[in-house]
Amino acid sequence: MNNFNFYTPTEFVFGKDTEIQTGTLIKAHRGSKVLIVYGGGSVVRSGLLSRVKQSLDTANIAYVEMGGVQPNPTDPKVYEGISLGRKEKIDFLLPVGGGSVIDTAKAIALGIPYEGDFWDFYAGISIPEKALPIGVVLTIPAAGSEGSGNSVITKLDGLKKISLRTPKVLRPVFAVMNPELTFTLPSWQTACGITDMMAHIMERYFNNTPEVEVTDRLSEGLLKAIIDEAPRVLSEPENYEARANIMWAGTLAHNGICGTGCEEDWASHFMEHEISAVYDVSHGAGLAVIFPAWLTYMAEHHPEKVAQYAIRVWNVSPHADKHATALEGIARLKAFLHSIGMPLTFHELGIDEPDIELLVNKLHANKGDVVGKYLPLDRNASKQIYEIANT
Repeated sequence: MNNFNFYTPTEFVFGKDTEIQTGTLIKAHRGSKVLIVYGGGSVVRSGLLSRVKQSLDTANIAYVEMGGVQPNPTDPKVYEGISLGRKEKIDFLLPVGGGSVIDTAKAIALGIPYEGDFWDFYAGISIPEKALPIGVVLTIPAAGSEGSGNSVITKLDGLKKISLRTPKVLRPVFAVMNPELTFTLPSWQTACGITDMMAHIMERYFNNTPEVEVTDRLSEGLLKAIIDEAPRVLSEPENYEARANIMWAGTLAHNGICGTGCEEDWASHFMEHEISAVYDVSHGAGLAVIFPAWLTYMAEHHPEKVAQYAIRVWNVSPHADKHATALEGIARLKAFLHSIGMPLTFHELGIDEPDIELLVNKLHANKGDVVGKYLPLDRNASKQIYEIANT
């Protein structure tokens, strides 16, 4: 096991009607003027935004609003929020929504006190040292951004989709999590979220670090719980307990606990980021295509941990050949993903003729000559994985 720091200061306020505590929570963290960030009209139509604003009014906290954040969030909305936040002298960010909204709010929180271009942080030019505090009212369990210091933004110039990892600076100070707010999520969005949270766990699970049995078992148990709850939450969308388990799983998948003591991989996420940047597909659906393809390549070239995953997570009986064991586990993962409505190929994702050369070029331009840690991928390897996803 490697040395590690595990820092999770976020206060999670979980359960029914917890959104009415938002104003009190902001006041406890000394927020006095808030920028509320949200996406489409669902938080308005459901009455959630009204309840949140009422809680701010009750706590005598001033606020301004910025709606219209889209999935796969882009830099123009960040610049809009930075300009509005500076003009209104806001001192606290409150995203109400899912990962795209939270990631946008995080970028705004970095940009307001920074004299340069917020993109400097995503491009690796500057290291984040301070940001305005962020609280979250979560409506979509998927990205885990409510409990992490991570943010992903696409720069439209060049379609560069880049993730920023700041273990301390961008972690929300609180996250309000009411599973009832997820009852009306469409099946597609629910399934994409389930796929995303599973991928967050697997990016950490597939590593070469020896003697991480406790962390491995945490990851395996969480994956098995998600696999068990997924059919129930899709067939019974207003089942509070199923929604609660999935919501909490999304947070645990990405708050860092599943990576303690390990060298993480993240190649599959980086490969998917290029797909969703170029073709604007749902991130979870893109991961459903890429992760099995990545695993298939690994079964051939580095099967050890893939075989363990097959045995422990998918209950595959061990074969003498680790490659065969790994392939059976991958087959069961693919069957599961199909059962919840996810695509497995570019064609099923709606991309009949993917420009694989473009994807490979963008991947390595953004991430370097080699990508990932479990088995570092050069251009030839990443091309092969994209090609597997296209069959």
